Amino acid sequence: MNLSDGCTLFSSPRPMSELDAAAIKLQKVYKSYRTRRNLADCAVVVEELWRKALEFADLKQCSVSFFDVEKPETAVSRWVRAKTRAAKVGKGLSKDEKAQKLALQYWVEAIDPKHRYGHNLHLYYDVWFQSESTQPFFYWLDVGDGKEIGLDECPRTVLQRQCIKYLGPKEREAYEVIVEDGKLVYRQSGLLLETMEGSEWIFVLSTTRALYVGQEKKGVFEHSSFLAGGATTAVGRLVAHDGILEGIWPYSGHYHPTEENFREFISFLDENHVDLTNVEMYENDDGLPIKVSTSEEPNPKPIIGHAKSTSDDTNTIVPEEIKITSTHPQANKNADIANVDSDTVTSLRVP
Repeated sequence: MNLSDGCTLFSSPRPMSELDAAAIKLQKVYKSYRTRRNLADCAVVVEELWRKALEFADLKQCSVSFFDVEKPETAVSRWVRAKTRAAKVGKGLSKDEKAQKLALQYWVEAIDPKHRYGHNLHLYYDVWFQSESTQPFFYWLDVGDGKEIGLDECPRTVLQRQCIKYLGPKEREAYEVIVEDGKLVYRQSGLLLETMEGSEWIFVLSTTRALYVGQEKKGVFEHSSFLAGGATTAVGRLVAHDGILEGIWPYSGHYHPTEENFREFISFLDENHVDLTNVEMYENDDGLPIKVSTSEEPNPKPIIGHAKSTSDDTNTIVPEEIKITSTHPQANKNADIANVDSDTVTSLRVP
């Protein structure tokens, strides 16, 4: 049947009752599909919530709650608890022995059940350290003698508000970037990487060589967010438009990347056929562009200087903020737990 406006109306020899039934069946199938999709999405969300709840409970048990237990601590229990907590920032090291761990001053952020911004926590840690309190740090901060203390440079409201988002395995997938035809593409969405002007974009290369990229939000989303404080192969900042890489910085306050870490990232890009010819590289936020060295150069020149050592920091935070008294003459009271043999430890204090 032709209508006056030029449109054609098709009719069916089937009775209207059958057509109505078919339409109803189609709607039911669609609703069923939509329900299954919603349930699947809910299952993912519930899985993430359970994972975070269990992690929070575990960390809380190892900090504030543990101090309330009437059973007295022993050297063995302290050591076991310390190793459990230290493993939080050692994730990924088994995959890459040259991986970069979270900088010591940010370990306190990773082991905090609330993941409050490490820079802010460090200010309160200094006060706790100087007080020589017998209470573990987190207990002192949230429940004990230090709970009423507020600092001008970081009021309590700021301390509690600035919590770093630590991504779980499922959440992390939305930030994974792959290389297709030399361009950076988000694996999940298929969108080309586009860094917005006026904002900082950060990247992390995991020890399994998965690349994650996202927008930095100071005190909320940092380099430590991607791998939940785990070890990294390379970290830094980048600029890309329409998936084309234009600039990279080997810079991170959370990880202090070294020259070797940065070369590893360049190698990763080269292996994935990213054209580095016009990519500008910077030593830091204020540095000048420097030449890119690829695997094709027989004797590549140094790209950046090594990260500044923090070994001379008198109040460096060690894993779990452990205070160690050792009989070994070379052992420092703030030595890294990974380098201290358990036989040398005579006392161990863990928050």
